[in-house]
Amino acid sequence: MKDSNDPVEPGKAAGKAADKAVGGAKGPDELRRQIQETRGQLGDTVEELAAKADVKARARARGADLKDKASEAGHAVQDKAAQAGHVVQDKATEAGHVVQGKAVEAGHVVQDKAVQAGHVVQDKATRAGHAVQDNVPRPVRTAVTNAVQAGKRHPRPVLIAGAGVVVAAGLLRRRHNGRRHNGRHWYTHR
Repeated sequence: MKDSNDPVEPGKAAGKAADKAVGGAKGPDELRRQIQETRGQLGDTVEELAAKADVKARARARGADLKDKASEAGHAVQDKAAQAGHVVQDKATEAGHVVQGKAVEAGHVVQDKAVQAGHVVQDKATRAGHAVQDNVPRPVRTAVTNAVQAGKRHPRPVLIAGAGVVVAAGLLRRRHNGRRHNGRHWYTHR
């Protein structure tokens, strides 16, 4: 059963109201009521037709719908881009930690190798020191020990004397190498 307030197609509403008014009015009051009802139905029909005929309003409504859908799609793309950015950032951080860990491991390896090399050098120096100590006569060792102790007490004169010894050794060496040159003395080349 249809309610009298249900929307009816435009042409049918006016015809239905007219049939009702002519066939079923039982008095002037009833007729007035039917006329009012028919006017209301006609007004609704006119509003529906006007809404369908208002192309601008329908275009605005469709544009608003499309704008809302585009906005939703934009937000979805933004959210996905943000998620992708977080994933990339997490991966970069993880890769940084891996590189840092490998660098620390390499540093430890280098440090271990340097410590081992230091021990080897120290052992060789100790052996060489013992060999020299064993082969140097006791009076020379005593003199060197006394010189080292004096150097600790008064370092400046010892440094000056050491520099003089280095210069003298260099001159002697140069002179010695000059004598060996082609079997002649360095002073005979003038």
